[in-house]
Order: sequence, then C-alpha cells, then structure tokens
Amino acid sequence: MFRGILINKDEAGYQARLQEIDDAVLPAGDVTVRVAWSTLNYKDGLAITGKAPVVRRFPMVPGIDLAGSVTESADPRWQVGDQVLLNGWGVGETHCGGLAEKARLRSEWLLPLPPEFTPRQAMAIGTAGYTAMLCVLALEKHGLQPGDGEILVTGANGGVGSVAIALLAGLGHQVVASTGRLGDADHLRALGATAVIDRAELSAPGKPIGRERWAGVVDTVGSHTLANACATTRYRGAVAACGLAGGMDFPATVAPFILRGVTLYGIDSVMAPLPVRAEAWQRLARDLDPGRLEAMTSEIGLGEAVAVAGDLLAGKVRGRVVVDVNR
Repeated sequence: MFRGILINKDEAGYQARLQEIDDAVLPAGDVTVRVAWSTLNYKDGLAITGKAPVVRRFPMVPGIDLAGSVTESADPRWQVGDQVLLNGWGVGETHCGGLAEKARLRSEWLLPLPPEFTPRQAMAIGTAGYTAMLCVLALEKHGLQPGDGEILVTGANGGVGSVAIALLAGLGHQVVASTGRLGDADHLRALGATAVIDRAELSAPGKPIGRERWAGVVDTVGSHTLANACATTRYRGAVAACGLAGGMDFPATVAPFILRGVTLYGIDSVMAPLPVRAEAWQRLARDLDPGRLEAMTSEIGLGEAVAVAGDLLAGKVRGRVVVDVNR
C-alpha cells in the first residue's frame, strides 16, 4: 500500500481523493520509482476536477510529471537508486502518474535527472518548463536572435509563460508579457519581462491582419489570442503554440501566413522523442536561472493537491506548484 490521489468514476460520480492505494492498481511497467516530488499542471487540474475528459482509464493516479529514485528495474539501463524524471507519455491520463508515493513505469519514458537539478527543482520546471524550452528551441531554430525585436508571451502568469519569460529574458530577448492579472506585473518584470500588457488587448475577435509588432510569440492560450498574435507578428516571424487555456478554436485567416510569411509551430511535449527531450533538459540546465525558478515556485503537500487543482483552473495560482508527495 502507498499514499496517493486516486480518481474514480462510478455511479457515485467523479471523485478524486487522497487515500491508501493497493499496488495492484499500478499498471504494468518494467521500472518502479519511489516518487519524491511531483507538480500540478493545467492538465492535472483538469484531470483532478473532471472539467475535461483528460483521464481515459479508471481508477487513475493523476500527475503528468514525477521525479524520484528507481526501486526496481527489469531494464539494464536503470539501476536501483538511479535518480530519474518523467514528463508526459500519457502518464496521469492512461497510465497511473506522479501524484503518489510510488509509480510503475515503462523504462523508455524515463530520463536521468540532470545533475544540475535537485528532484524538487526538476519538478519546479516540470512539463510546463520543459514545454517552454521546446517553444524557445523552435523560435531559435527558426532563426530568432536577441535584438531581433519583441517576443510576446501569453498566459504569462501560468507555468509555461513564467518559465518562457525567464528563459527568453536570460538569453537576452526583449519580452512582453500578456496577462489577465496586471496586479502581478512587478512579479513578471522580476522574471525578466520588459513590458506587461492586459490580455484583453489580444483576447477579443480581431482583424485578419494587424500592425506588425512581434518578432516571435510563445502562446499558451489559443483561440482569439493566438489568432491576434499571428495577425500582429512581423514579416517572417514565428509563433510557437503550445496551449489552449483560452480555447481550442483558432478563429484566424491565412493572411499572416501568405502575406507576411509568418510561421506557426505546434509544440507537443507529451509524445516528443527522447532526443528532443534530452536537448530541452540540457538547455534548461544551462539557461534557466535557479533564482528566477525559485521566485515562480510554490510548494504544497500531497494532501493539498485536490484543493489547489481547483484554484489553478480558476486562475488563482501563479507560476509553478511543486508537490511533496511524502507529506
């Protein structure tokens, strides 16, 4: 038996609660990990609250991220005591995840914990930070360099947005943060934003093409925000889209793409191949300022995760939330 959050759906309805879980609940896998830290992402909030059909099998342990140590392994690549981390791969959706003291996993999903990070720091980064790094890599491979112009980051107070600001600013870019919480502007500037704008400037229906402003964009919102960001991106600029906090729709036209040569990059973190993941984590180890990471991170115990999941979806949580699964 081990402690964890378990989601069930039956005649009594949809429930997520902290409880003792039998090992028999864990799915097949060739590596067992003693989880030390996990995190709460937007997708975890959806899974725990049932606000969207994220969970595909029941019962399910949520948690798309985890960091911990190997306790059993049938794969020679992993030895007992190895420090590992995991992001995505359907964990917390179709395969029991990280919001518990134990996880049984497929060995090919794991990465070694970078020596530059503690397990807690790796989870402060989590899928959100790793996704932010994938966005930065996409913009860089497009050719974007510091000094090319303003970079817009939408959903700036969220996990992806916060890390994206810190990364881009640390690399020397001029970052404009878009947020619905202007009261947090000082926090966003401390992360490295040079300017903060109200999300209302982007969230309403806009023109097919607008005044050129952004050299690049990291968008976590989707819907009208993404459409307006594309419409105001400069000639041959790039937009990296990775989220749908504002909606899954994309009410845009082809105008930015065929008149200005704007490129829209879709960023998938869940099923990204291991070499891509390894590159992202190597760059995070090199480029992410630990002080800025700590400034955007709050910590909770496993018993608080269900309540905080609701706050996260309500937009009451800033930055990253790490979960100590052992308290």
